[in-house]
Amino acid sequence: MDSVTQAVLGAGIQGALMGRFQGRRALIYGAALATVPDLDVLMSYPDPVSLMTYHRGFSHSVFVLTGLAALLAWLIRKYWPQAPYGGRRLFLTLWLVLVTHPVLDAFTVYGTQLFWPLARIPESWSAIFIIDPVYTVPLLAGMVYAIAAGMTRTARRLLAAALVFSTAYLGFGLAGRYAAEHRVRDAMQAQGIAVTELRAVSMPFNTLLWRVIAKTADGHYYESVSSLFDRAPPEWLRQPLNLDVGQALAGVPLHERLRWFTDDWLRYDAIGDALVVTDLRMGIAGHYTFRFKMAERGADGQWHAVTPQSWPSPRGGWEEITLVFGRITHAEPPLPLAQWSEQSLR
Repeated sequence: MDSVTQAVLGAGIQGALMGRFQGRRALIYGAALATVPDLDVLMSYPDPVSLMTYHRGFSHSVFVLTGLAALLAWLIRKYWPQAPYGGRRLFLTLWLVLVTHPVLDAFTVYGTQLFWPLARIPESWSAIFIIDPVYTVPLLAGMVYAIAAGMTRTARRLLAAALVFSTAYLGFGLAGRYAAEHRVRDAMQAQGIAVTELRAVSMPFNTLLWRVIAKTADGHYYESVSSLFDRAPPEWLRQPLNLDVGQALAGVPLHERLRWFTDDWLRYDAIGDALVVTDLRMGIAGHYTFRFKMAERGADGQWHAVTPQSWPSPRGGWEEITLVFGRITHAEPPLPLAQWSEQSLR
């Protein structure tokens, strides 16, 4: 999630649990501590694929953060033994502030290595967009009230209520994801389309409109859109994965790492003399967030792996955002998926 959301989540947890003892300082402590897992962005990486796939790694591990919470609790109790709260309460607070950061990240689609160093595919639960005001605003409002009124009992209860609401909203997002997947799978089965893999991803800033991507055994995938308010079948667009082009990268370490990180939701395109690899999980047809040039066509006509470089996608503007939000409540007109997809290949 975005940094503001992570900060207000940490502030809300520490304020609710420690505000009675620490006053407004609890909000500052919680907000600051909640940003610690993202300090890995300060590390330097040689290419954008490494940057993408090593972010949310060791610093987001529940094992690492549990150890850090224990160390911080021990240090605070050692050098401030007169603190008016017990060690268990202190550890629980620090642990929740730290661990909820990567857990919340895991509710997005990006990929969070919650169980590093175990070689699991990163957790990517796709229940919420990376920025969602419905999740963030209640926490922010509770924090603003606590700053203005002080850490009174009412303020602490408001923070606790905001935390309960935001947690329930994540559950709503998960339910929306599974409903969208079920709806699109049923519609495709009715059309005789055999799906091998399928997953839904929340569209920008909401959990009412879902983008559903589905793979088929013949090397294609479908871009589909489904809203909670739809009554007609969802629209979709069939696209090639171009797996034959991707064979040029077989065995290339960074390509294999990217396949692991994305759970192999990749598309390959030959654009001029560049072999471009696209992460299909983030964005929408023609407007993908992560694209990388990973090979070049040499004078011999063959593909040769290169140090990855970011490859631009067409920028979405206000017109696209307006269409997306209009699609939440109205199935007509459908989103121009084919037009957007063509733009990305120019």
